[in-house]
Amino acid sequence: MNNSMVDQFVQGVVDRNPAEFEFHQAVREFAESVIPFMAEHPSYRSEHIMERLTEPDRIVIFRVCWENDAGEICCNRAWRVQFNNAIGPYKGGLRFHPNVTQSVLKFLGFEQVFKNALTGLPMGGAKGGSNFNPKGRSSREVMRFCQSMMIELSRHIGEDTDVPAGDIGVGEREISYLFGQYKRLKNRFNGVLTGKGLAYGGSPIRMEATGYGLIYFVQNMLEAFGGSLTGKRVTVSGSGNVALFASEKLIESGAILLTLSDSGGSIFDPAGIDHEKLEWIKTLKLGHRGRIGEYVERYPEARYLEGAKPWSIACDLALPCATQNEIDEDDARALVGNGVHLVAEGANMPTGPAALAIFRENDVLFAPGKAANAGGVTVSGLEQSQNAIRMPWSRQEIDSRLRRIMSDIHAQCVEYGDGQQGQVDYVKGANIAGFVRVADAMIAYGIA
Repeated sequence: MNNSMVDQFVQGVVDRNPAEFEFHQAVREFAESVIPFMAEHPSYRSEHIMERLTEPDRIVIFRVCWENDAGEICCNRAWRVQFNNAIGPYKGGLRFHPNVTQSVLKFLGFEQVFKNALTGLPMGGAKGGSNFNPKGRSSREVMRFCQSMMIELSRHIGEDTDVPAGDIGVGEREISYLFGQYKRLKNRFNGVLTGKGLAYGGSPIRMEATGYGLIYFVQNMLEAFGGSLTGKRVTVSGSGNVALFASEKLIESGAILLTLSDSGGSIFDPAGIDHEKLEWIKTLKLGHRGRIGEYVERYPEARYLEGAKPWSIACDLALPCATQNEIDEDDARALVGNGVHLVAEGANMPTGPAALAIFRENDVLFAPGKAANAGGVTVSGLEQSQNAIRMPWSRQEIDSRLRRIMSDIHAQCVEYGDGQQGQVDYVKGANIAGFVRVADAMIAYGIA
């Protein structure tokens, strides 16, 4: 009966939101956990909470016109999806990438609602971005685009309304240009954007936060079953902030880091990527915006797997940190066949539904992104708090708070994620824990 209810509900979402496949996928994954829970708690069903939760509060769509270095006028499309503010101001990143669509932003905004709820901080969920591609653009071109985008975006955000942050394609440089333009337009200096530089209201370890938080969550998972990271062989995808700083913590914890990747392919170092090698990669990727394949020129004992993902490499743990749907059914079978026993999502929804089913069938511990990669938005929330009280906290204080919040998220997943044979269903636990906090607030407000 529950399967029928899920199918019926998801079909309604599909009918109302045609061709938004990423959004459909996110809703189904959530509904499969929450609708059976609602059947046991009919007050949520009678309030039609799921129907209300899957409809954004609003979507703002606008054009961004800007001038490139050749003096040509360019035009991009931008969005801000303000999904739900039941427990606090909208909060979620801005993504600049040519593959950004309304469907992608709705899926990300929907996930953000429950990820933010799990942190315990007063933050609603939103997401935004543009199909602008910053790769290959000069800093002046990026500046002009950001300044033009903020002219319209500034009408819809504010420290008590909606607080954007960075995401793919939006780092400290882009946040700086956006924040500078907002300050000029509004003549106010406030915490309207997070991910700022330390000199103007930013928080320590914001760049590292998602990667660090991912490893803290994995450590909690392993400790719950009497294990640790020491000696574990780990494959990581991506080579952006999440992957690089997760890698840093892995090495510190005694794990053996085998892989990293980018859109061109993957590197596999059988000897393990140590601190010295990782620092070289950080300079390559964050300093020079180089390609991961250059690693094998510096370290010829490694292999470059051109055009390939790292999931064919034998490992104990797999951490997808690149982008959505990067682990498909074949990848999952390869991982299971090579003995993986834990997969934790550093990116947003990098595991496809068929792959997730394979992990479940084979008793692989699996941590969804809304729990495992909540470290970034946690430190964004802490940046908001520092801005509000005009008081910076130390790196040690932020790291301590991040560790505690990731531990609290793990505890919530365990509380609501009772699975078969004493295992924890982290997907179920994260979904229900986030749902309960948001739904209870919505019910308290009445019909709104």
